[in-house]
Amino acid sequence: MRNTRRTRTEGPTGSVRGTGRLAVLAAAGLAAAALVAGCGSSGSSGSSGGSPPANPPASSSAPAVPGTSAATLRTTTDARLGTVVTDSAGFTLYRFDKDSATPPTATCNGDCAALWPAAPAPAPAAGTAVTVNGIDAKLVGTVTRADGSKQLTLGGWPLYRYAPDHNPGDTKGQGVQGVWFAVTPTGDRAAASSGGSGY
Repeated sequence: MRNTRRTRTEGPTGSVRGTGRLAVLAAAGLAAAALVAGCGSSGSSGSSGGSPPANPPASSSAPAVPGTSAATLRTTTDARLGTVVTDSAGFTLYRFDKDSATPPTATCNGDCAALWPAAPAPAPAAGTAVTVNGIDAKLVGTVTRADGSKQLTLGGWPLYRYAPDHNPGDTKGQGVQGVWFAVTPTGDRAAASSGGSGY
């Protein structure tokens, strides 16, 4: 009797449990297969599933970073002005007497900035810094402009280029309106010289 009851009670429940277990195992197998298939497809398109969309922006921003984040200040000797500071391309950098060095303040905006483009500071990315040659790195800093962009400073003075300087080594901005001067390695004005018309 006990054996019969066990057969009747365990038989149906055992079969249900067996069916349930089979269903769970089948579902788990399907899920595992889907996972493997998913990993396989992402593996064939790239090293990681989420990387392909993320990598192009990273690589597309990488070329932009050197152009806007790398900054070099170096010295050169001008026959008229003595030692002045240039950017990485060799263009003369200037300071504006209407700015302030303490605290650093850039006041050349709008039309003025079109004629006197600000020397951009490196983007705030890891590993980017200003490279100096012939200049004390402690004198180099940045200032936040009115538009939120960062501009390089030297001795506290915001640095600019002069648009009419078409060739490296040009110093056409020297002495313009008595307030624009090529900058020395200490942030001072280069020897004053009469310049052409400008902003």
